[in-house]
Amino acid sequence: MTDRSARFWNRIAERYARQPVADEASYRRKLDITRQYLRVDTDVFEFGCGTGSTALAHAPHVHQIEAIDVSPKMIAIARDKAAAAGIENVRFICAGIADFTPGNRPDVVLGLSILHLLPDRDDAIAKVYGLLKPGGRFVTSTACLADMPIHYRLLGVVLPLGALLGVLPTVRVFSEQELADSLVASGFDIEHRWRPARDKAAFIVARKPE
Repeated sequence: MTDRSARFWNRIAERYARQPVADEASYRRKLDITRQYLRVDTDVFEFGCGTGSTALAHAPHVHQIEAIDVSPKMIAIARDKAAAAGIENVRFICAGIADFTPGNRPDVVLGLSILHLLPDRDDAIAKVYGLLKPGGRFVTSTACLADMPIHYRLLGVVLPLGALLGVLPTVRVFSEQELADSLVASGFDIEHRWRPARDKAAFIVARKPE
């Protein structure tokens, strides 16, 4: 991501941290599905971790998690939350997916609410594929605006101007099928797809073959 993106997320970090989950039932279902792929010896890597809520929720179920975000303020909040909860097996690092390699090769990679915010989703997906152990899973929840009702798709017109002015993040518009095609083109097998409604994010679990 660009410095402009980091500045945007820095600016809203504290407000973002205070916001409740928009769809608690769907979020809980995604956590439950993800935990089917987690064990006490699982190493996890998350990019675009925000304030760390999901990493911290999964921490008791895995060996360790490395979680990155481009926003220093988001990472600071995540570290404070981990310390307050006494969680010691999550390491929060300020970095972007393009220029970071986790210390341990992960069994599971999480990319949640992030692929539509990156300059090139195909590059990110290829990076994830290369990082994962054979048989590893990539878990992603992504806003696929091209499938959504018209007022969401119009954001594709408004958002570039907002991003240029620094008041909105940069958002890429693509469909759920385009995302699935990108995953398959990189070598992944799609194991699970779920989308609670057209105006909700697409949740996909993709597996790297053995």
